[in-house]
Amino acid sequence: MRTRIVVAALLLAAFSATGAPQAKAPADPQIIDAQGFQKLLAQYRGKPLLITFWATWCEPCRDEYPLLNELAKEYAPKGLQVVGLNFDGDGDLILMRRFIARYKPIFTNYRRKQEEDHEVDAQFNQMVLPGWNGALPATFFYDRAGKQVGHVLGAGNREMFEAAIRNLLSSGGGSPGAGGAPKTK
Repeated sequence: MRTRIVVAALLLAAFSATGAPQAKAPADPQIIDAQGFQKLLAQYRGKPLLITFWATWCEPCRDEYPLLNELAKEYAPKGLQVVGLNFDGDGDLILMRRFIARYKPIFTNYRRKQEEDHEVDAQFNQMVLPGWNGALPATFFYDRAGKQVGHVLGAGNREMFEAAIRNLLSSGGGSPGAGGAPKTK
């Protein structure tokens, strides 16, 4: 009996030392600049798209992210595409990795390229929405034609997002009066 316990302990120790197969850590989100953002929009043209801008240092973003992941799961079968664009700097990479590992989003995330020149960052923000200062969280809705039809600046709630998503999914094409999402500030 004692021999069996020792053998079992040795086998357990050997298995632990060699290591059990470990899940591969997900790759860091691809870094994109303004040109990459334009390519991203072109890639999703023809599909209703929600893009959420977030960062781990943004408390409302951390609260909203799990909700957006739930909505992405719920509305993906109806055609909604969701993309996350992270604004964390290089110093927050570990936090971002942990955050993504914790919430396991079903949608692709990218990281915005951090520019030394703040003017380039401001130009990026203006390209996304004229007058936007980059405050987070921010969510933007694009119709099938790739036209931005709405946005939520600041934290949104389930009812607000669901109404915007339903309008986005029910709008047939890209005509300005075809529904769209609320524009809030």
